[in-house]
Amino acid sequence: MNRWNVTDVCGGTVGRVLVIEDDERIGRLVTRALEGGGLLTERASSGTSGLDAALRRDFDLVVLDLMLPGLDGRQVLDRLLERRPDQPVLVLSAVPEISTRVAVLEAGAADFLGKPFAVAELLARVRARMRGASTGDAGRWLRIGPVQLDLHRRQATVDGVRVDLPLREFLLLQHLMSRAGRPCSREELLADVWGLHFDPGSNVVDVSVRRLRGRLDRPDRIETVRGVGYAYAAE
Repeated sequence: MNRWNVTDVCGGTVGRVLVIEDDERIGRLVTRALEGGGLLTERASSGTSGLDAALRRDFDLVVLDLMLPGLDGRQVLDRLLERRPDQPVLVLSAVPEISTRVAVLEAGAADFLGKPFAVAELLARVRARMRGASTGDAGRWLRIGPVQLDLHRRQATVDGVRVDLPLREFLLLQHLMSRAGRPCSREELLADVWGLHFDPGSNVVDVSVRRLRGRLDRPDRIETVRGVGYAYAAE
């Protein structure tokens, strides 16, 4: 039987994931975890072979290491998205710098997970990204009133006019809009938008909210919730 035509017990198509990872131990761990979660996997151990596989076959998700022999992960990401701009890619890397995470997200990666990682978190992120991919255009747009986000291209428009947002401001707006009407704490925003699981002792959230308010048609679209944080006003 052709492995790419397998269906699950509910009759739906089984998800297909390409894992590009040169470390044998981590590669086995990731593929076993994904297969244990009911997914079909293929593995490549170099950037060159991984890019070739990603362009020859259709995958619901590519899990990509950054430090690879041959082409490095960033080269693979750039060349893959140049040919297949809608391909979801989850970058899995031991590179610790926040600047690296920002760079790959700005380049078009759907997600970034640092090493070492918990298998449960890896599976949760893979499932979340595959759900987003399976919804097609229905999962691409987030709109409340005149404000619309293109989640694939990370672009925002207000009344049809494009508003250029830095990555952090876009992610902040996406987080708030996806939870419209619900207060979001500063701790929650720091963790989800900046990847910080501690308070750095700065007002980075408040400064970013202030800048974001200035870019929208009305600053009161983002409300201050005293003693908690912020909330995007539901229409």
